Amino acid sequence: MSDSPALVSGPAPVYDVAILGSGIAGSMLAAVLARNGVKVLLLDASAHPRFAIGESTIPYTLVCLRTISERYDVPEIKTLATFTNSTKVLGPKFGVKKHFSFLLHHEGQDQDPKEVNQFGTPGLLHEASHLYRQDTDSYMFHVALKYGAHSRQNFRVADVDFDDSGVTLSTAEGEQYRARYVVDASGYRSPLAEKFNLREDPCRFSHHSRSMWNHMTQVRPTDELFTHRGPEDTPPSPWYQGTVHHMFERGWFWVIGFDNHEWSRNPLCSVGLTLDPRKYPKSADMTPEQEFHHIASRFPDIARQYEGARAVRNWVSTDRLQYSSRQCAGDRWFLLSHAAGFIDPLYSRGLSNTAEAINSLTWRLLEAVKDDNFSRERFDYVDRMQQGLFDYNDSLVNASFISWNDYDLWTAVYRMWAWGANAGTYRLSEGLFKYFKDGNEQHFKDLEKAPHLGLYWPDHEGYKGLYDLMVGQVLDYEAGRTTAREAADTIYEQIEGANFVPKNFGFAERDLRFMIPGPKTLLKTARWLHTEADPVVKRMMTGNGREAIKAKLKGRRIF
Repeated sequence: MSDSPALVSGPAPVYDVAILGSGIAGSMLAAVLARNGVKVLLLDASAHPRFAIGESTIPYTLVCLRTISERYDVPEIKTLATFTNSTKVLGPKFGVKKHFSFLLHHEGQDQDPKEVNQFGTPGLLHEASHLYRQDTDSYMFHVALKYGAHSRQNFRVADVDFDDSGVTLSTAEGEQYRARYVVDASGYRSPLAEKFNLREDPCRFSHHSRSMWNHMTQVRPTDELFTHRGPEDTPPSPWYQGTVHHMFERGWFWVIGFDNHEWSRNPLCSVGLTLDPRKYPKSADMTPEQEFHHIASRFPDIARQYEGARAVRNWVSTDRLQYSSRQCAGDRWFLLSHAAGFIDPLYSRGLSNTAEAINSLTWRLLEAVKDDNFSRERFDYVDRMQQGLFDYNDSLVNASFISWNDYDLWTAVYRMWAWGANAGTYRLSEGLFKYFKDGNEQHFKDLEKAPHLGLYWPDHEGYKGLYDLMVGQVLDYEAGRTTAREAADTIYEQIEGANFVPKNFGFAERDLRFMIPGPKTLLKTARWLHTEADPVVKRMMTGNGREAIKAKLKGRRIF
């Protein structure tokens, strides 16, 4: 059944696929489709280069980008998957990312060195970065043009009309284009969401946050805040060489440095503040910059980090960030990524979720172009998967915000995130390694056969049960049905007894603050894998380890 008004015949489409929005999502999809022979039109209301956030990468993002690059033969996408390549191709404007770091703060108090966490990835596996988005997005846009996509910048779509042969996209001045299918990657102000009244009101997500952000110069490196601390309280990797999260009750600041290594020629640092508006209502008496520093002033160490820093552009300040859509796919249309919904910048899921959706959407679009079947049913899986990504991210971020009242409870939530993200990355890597060996893309299609779409580890019942337990315990704590300590004890009891959560690495060790494994830790984990581990975990981790060693012997990383 069509989601459009009554269909009538129109002129023959000129393009196979029209994409609204030429940010990184729209441009990457355009590049992949055009590279594979699809006639693509890329439309945008503004022009490149332009400011964008969503700058922190995670291992899952890197593997997903590599998968898209290999599967659809667009080598330029691999450029964004490593710090070395992005710096070599696009210039020394990117920050290194060696870890995720979390520091819990309490109002009016110095930061407690016992209430920190740092989670890194073994250097053999990944080389993450802080993406300078005005350059990466412009780069992908021009890659799409290189492969034959047509583009109109500064083209504001005023109407989208569907008929039995395609789609007509019109400006207010009457200029029109025709296509057989349209993907809306335009973000919050989605023309398709408005046309079909797709936004859910109220938004279905539990999490509530608003945000403000900017780029600044002269942000004090995080490590300089804590020079008085001894070696036992100093992390293995400098704080500022990763994505820093300063958390407090129902809010957090981010620090994403582009100037955090010796090769950088970019003096900027991305900064932002995300708050629960129910606890911190937006002030009508302060500018975003004033409010940013006002909240920072409540926490001595956070205030010192931003002391003397200068904003380089106008501040962006939002109302509630969360929005959701009742569906993402219809006859001849799809809402991609932020056109469909948004949760929160926490855990850097934006680009990861976008890449995952593009990977699953692209092969279906290529088949649809060939057989001229653009029905909603063909894209039902991508709709369900993308909605699942939103819903699981919502429950995780909501649990995290609640847990920041208590460090011990937070560490339990943090460990569920950390291991789930790693397991999902190992799982995707397995499919990519198999593809490298025989070039059969069925390996990627097999990964779609999972019962819990959107969960980091979508086909493991043990992890699903443990994740649900974690969320339930945190919600019970919020409702006053249990204490923070009781909730944390319950979660840790299950983590410690689970043979699918690696031991020694830090995923199950309650008091371990710095999870950046060295050779001894990896050896202990290897012994555990061969004696106690869930067979699936053993297969995934040993397989990834084997490939990493092979790559190391050739003088490179696997990703």
